[in-house]
Amino acid sequence: MNARLVRGGSVLIACTIVLVVASVMAVSLAALSGANLGIADNQRKANGAFACTESGLEVTRYWLSRVRVPSTTPPAEYFDTILTNVQNDLAAHSISNFLVNNDGSIPTVTLASAAQQSFLGQWSPDASDPTILHVTTTGSSRTASRTIAVQYHIVPYRFPIFNYGIATKGALRFPRNPTLTGATDNWEADIYVESAGDPLAVRVLGNANFDGKLDIGNPSAAVDFQGAVRIGDDYGAAAIAEHVTFGADPVEFPVPDVTRFRTYATGPVLDSTYDYGGAGVTLTNALIRAGTNPTFTGNGSVTIQGILYIEAPNIVTFAKHVALYGLIVAEGSPANVASNGLHFQGNFSSGGYPAGSQFDALRAEQGSSILAPGSAVSFTGNFSSVNGVLAAGSLYFSGNANADIKGTMISYSPSPTVVDGNISMDFDRTAMVEIPAGFDLYRELTYNPQSYTLAY
Repeated sequence: MNARLVRGGSVLIACTIVLVVASVMAVSLAALSGANLGIADNQRKANGAFACTESGLEVTRYWLSRVRVPSTTPPAEYFDTILTNVQNDLAAHSISNFLVNNDGSIPTVTLASAAQQSFLGQWSPDASDPTILHVTTTGSSRTASRTIAVQYHIVPYRFPIFNYGIATKGALRFPRNPTLTGATDNWEADIYVESAGDPLAVRVLGNANFDGKLDIGNPSAAVDFQGAVRIGDDYGAAAIAEHVTFGADPVEFPVPDVTRFRTYATGPVLDSTYDYGGAGVTLTNALIRAGTNPTFTGNGSVTIQGILYIEAPNIVTFAKHVALYGLIVAEGSPANVASNGLHFQGNFSSGGYPAGSQFDALRAEQGSSILAPGSAVSFTGNFSSVNGVLAAGSLYFSGNANADIKGTMISYSPSPTVVDGNISMDFDRTAMVEIPAGFDLYRELTYNPQSYTLAY
């Protein structure tokens, strides 16, 4: 056989084999590319669905963060109260594309119609614990869907006002040389001044030494430091520039629920027949009748043990020294301060509840010292300590004092709070009670990040 023909046949066979192998590889590559495209498309849809689910979760988180459930609400009614709260909030803001039904279901919310992206959800109470709310959100992107489940806990609400050592609705005036320090950290002596109706939020006529920052709610307000000024670790203009904020986030001024404390006043009832001139008076879980307007004029100190409950209207004056071991509570509204007063003309100090079974019921009421939101409260003598929150319709200080403050001092009055005299206040709030007595007014929903579950 011709060798040339043999070689030609071999080449033809080899070419045919190469062509077949190349064709198979091409088909395989085409199939693999198609599969990869399908996988990529599925992944894109899954990622889109996950993003839609996260979007729905964030929308839910926003509206639940605004919920405030009154603390008097029975736990069995928490769920319905939450639904009503959110529904009313949505209606008040004319929101119609996000709805919550009475059974806790959230109808489909379209995010991008062209991409067929949306989410829906379901809120439901825990079957065994009414303080837990279950939230599921399902996001969809074309044919893919993803569901996230989380939990919220219903807990007492802590008002941001308790982040401050002093918080006043009105302006703040220091006619002399104030020193406000933090016992452990500077933040303990932070100050909030709303000053909505006063363009001069803070005025200091002498030298100012402040550890904490000053947050001014009124963005158009100003401060006036006429002497040397130190705020934090800075001095002069740098101190103001670094530590004074104008237009700070507004702070709610909660009014404590004082009437619920009346049940603790199981001791003597003081009226016009009581001898207010007695020396060395000790009041144990006592009550002062409305309209009495007494002045304690005795030569000795007035010692208050447990609770002193003051009915409104009343103007109570302590002409001598007061030692408070417990809590003073006075009825009245911040809108009617003129009818009520609480005036300390001698030295004032306060501490915790004394020993004794008659104070056992009161021991749970921690973190507050004086709750008089409807009274003009004044300290015209020296005072050495305040063992918790001091909430007053208005506040006035004079005299020279070196005081330890273990809570927030609050003034609800739009008129200036005056701190006269060469006063030194040391704010020790590291051990402050989270929810001071009288301020357990609401429940809020807090997200539990450990509950986050990607269901499917």
